[in-house]
Formats: sequence, C-alpha cells, structure tokens
Amino acid sequence: MVLGAFLLMMTVGLGLVWWWGRQPPPSLPVFADLPAFSLVDKSGAVVTNATLAGGPWIVDLVFTRCQISCPRMTERMVSLGSRLAPGVRRVSVSVDPAHDTPAVLADYARLHKAEATDWLFLTGGEAEVRRFAVEGLKLGVAAASPDDPRAALEPVTHSTRFVLVDGRGRVRGYYDGFDEGALGRLLRDAAWLAAGNGDVGSSP
Repeated sequence: MVLGAFLLMMTVGLGLVWWWGRQPPPSLPVFADLPAFSLVDKSGAVVTNATLAGGPWIVDLVFTRCQISCPRMTERMVSLGSRLAPGVRRVSVSVDPAHDTPAVLADYARLHKAEATDWLFLTGGEAEVRRFAVEGLKLGVAAASPDDPRAALEPVTHSTRFVLVDGRGRVRGYYDGFDEGALGRLLRDAAWLAAGNGDVGSSP
C-alpha cells in the first residue's frame, strides 16, 4: 500500500517535471538594447549588429590568458552545442583585446574544440569591447587588483553569466554559466525565441 502510494507520487512528480520542461517561458523582459558595434572574428571577418540580426544568440565574456573561469565557461558553451535549437548562435567576446588577436582566438578555439561554424570569437579595440560588454550587455569588466592573489591567473575580472540576445539585438536574459538548471532555462528560452516568439518584450 505504502509502496504503491510512493510510486504514484514519483510518477506524478516526474510527470510534472516533464510537463514544466515543455512549457514555453513567460514573456521574456527586454533588459537592454545593444549599441551599434563593430568587432572582429577569429577568422578576421568584421562582425556588426547586422551580422547577428535575425536570430537569437548566446554571448559570454572570456579571454585566452584566463586560467580560472574562462576555460570552464568555454567548456559549458561547448556542451550547449548539440542541445541548441536550430538558428541559435554562440558568441564569445574577449575582454583582453590587446592580447587576444584573431589568430590567438583561433588557437584558443582549436584548443577547446570550439570551432563550430555557429560560434564566433570576437575581439576589437579596447574601448569598443568595453562599451559592448559594459554599456551593451550590462556586465562587469575590470582589471584585477594587484593585491588579489588570483591576479596572475586571471588579470581581468569579468562576469561569468551567459547572456541571451534576440534577433533584434535586445538582451532578453542572464544565466549563471556554472549552474545546470540555469543553462537548461537558457536552452529553453533560446529555443522559444528561435521559434519566432518573444518579438514584443516587457520591461523588467
């Protein structure tokens, strides 16, 4: 009797989890509109707002000399690949552009098996990158304090969140790059946008 009740509860619980996972996300707010930008991909191609218009993309901030958070973030971004809905692109932007030339980023992508055609690695002028990251994405970027014992391993401190941007260049969500539940929501929300939803978003 008790076992039957337990099995029934488990079945109902799993059913609710399955049902919730299939539900469309609520109307995603619009957190910001990205400013006009012009950056350079690891291939040397110029990438602007127009390059990424028309479909959602997931962006993070990394740099190749980073030895703590960035390799983990790139691994997480790699893991999204096979689970992404068609039409969703990935973008990684270097916050160490003076060092991270397109050739350096290309080597980094090869090292981390991150050479998918739907994944851009971008660099550019220092002011342009900071404007894109701080004013556009609303993410923190700063030089590490010399007193920070981690400064030698991570000379630039930056946000480790993944950001979801829609096909109109609007920020629609922020997700903890190290939390599986958050990445699941990111995949769901990106698929929802890729399916043509969310053209109108409410302010947060």
